[in-house]
Amino acid sequence: QLQASGGGLVQSGGSLRLSCKPSEGTLHYWYMGWIRQAPGKEREFVAGVSWPGTRKNYAKSVKGRFTISRDNIENTVDLQMNSLKPEDTAIYYCVADRTEIASTRVPFWGQGTQVTVSS
Repeated sequence: QLQASGGGLVQSGGSLRLSCKPSEGTLHYWYMGWIRQAPGKEREFVAGVSWPGTRKNYAKSVKGRFTISRDNIENTVDLQMNSLKPEDTAIYYCVADRTEIASTRVPFWGQGTQVTVSS
């Protein structure tokens, strides 16, 4: 099971760093990503990173502000979120697939972590 942490309440323009770690097993050879869902809205792909981390892809709405990374020794995947906006408010889910993640069609989901950005 994928466990996400690091969410919280932050003011507009602030930063947060989310982290994802499996409760057991390894993230090796998995394409990892983050997907978010805001209240009353559909799920939205945020970012993805290949194994071992050479390829990264982002949604247009976060490109230049968010950075996805993975630590293959610590077995974690992080999402550094800078210049946060109120529209970034959502539950963020860590996800995994055997192929590139670029949409919300992903087979494996972890628990979410709430990110709230106040104006």
